[in-house]
Amino acid sequence: MNRLNMLRAVAGLLTAFAALPLLAQKVDWPTRPVRFIVPFPPGGTTDPLARLVGSKLTPVLGQQFIVDNRPGASGSLGAGIAAKATPDGYTFLFVFDTHAVNPTLIPNLPFDTVKDLAPVMLVATAPNAIVTNVAKPYKGFSDVIKAAKAKPDSVTYGSIGSGSLGHLTLTLVQQTGGFKIVHIPYKGGGPMTVAALGGEIDLAIGTVALLTPYVKGGKLRAIAVTGDKRSSALPDVPSLAEQGFPGFSALAWWGIFAPAATPKPIMDKFHAELTKVFNLPDVRKQLAETLGMDLAVSSPAELQKFLVAEIARWGKVVREHNIRAD
Repeated sequence: MNRLNMLRAVAGLLTAFAALPLLAQKVDWPTRPVRFIVPFPPGGTTDPLARLVGSKLTPVLGQQFIVDNRPGASGSLGAGIAAKATPDGYTFLFVFDTHAVNPTLIPNLPFDTVKDLAPVMLVATAPNAIVTNVAKPYKGFSDVIKAAKAKPDSVTYGSIGSGSLGHLTLTLVQQTGGFKIVHIPYKGGGPMTVAALGGEIDLAIGTVALLTPYVKGGKLRAIAVTGDKRSSALPDVPSLAEQGFPGFSALAWWGIFAPAATPKPIMDKFHAELTKVFNLPDVRKQLAETLGMDLAVSSPAELQKFLVAEIARWGKVVREHNIRAD
């Protein structure tokens, strides 16, 4: 009996050792170029983030990380391509905050945002900035509320599109503050910024990365940021939480996902390499100063929890106000 047990133990050990080469093969990644799908055009903030990450990973891992821009439908077109890609560790998706709004905003998405994409990392968050042309009379957000209450529908604001986080944020702020301003959607940050610079709209809301250069250049005045604290990019600009909306916070964010069922050893290795990249001093400095990001560098579980909460929060705003995509 003892001899039989010993033979079984030896057989078990041999089986375990035989499996080791297979485990090693699973983490022998990458062995060919890796695709980073960015569901937006070149420029903006998501595209340069993906390119920066790729440029840092290539010399370390010995393969090219190729950015594949697939813009359309508020980021959902590229996300759908990623969700249907082969889950072999050679396709990853870089997303912006619209990723959590799209499930409610766009009916009949051809993929399940929560189930068909596996979380890798919440990279960073950042507040939006609310700005006005320097020729406009608004010195703080209280001036906007006062003008809107004195003459409803007289104050206009631009966003990067219906259902964008900026649009939803100011929809929620109006509901909380009991005032009304007129939304004018634009097809992106460029046209919206041009309209603000030209004085065609009273206010504009966009990421601090987009608007800070014009604020620092003296062409636009920032009157609020949408986080619960001030932005390092605009340290002199009070948050909405400081201006009558205690505890309020609405943050833009950037995350990385993979097709569901991507092998865990590859996901673990990719996450570890990303963590090293985002801990590099030059990367942290560039993302903070150029893109206005507050780095999160989260675990996959933390990203999934964050995503589900964002879908619930902004989905409620979309439904209650019957907001539709452009």
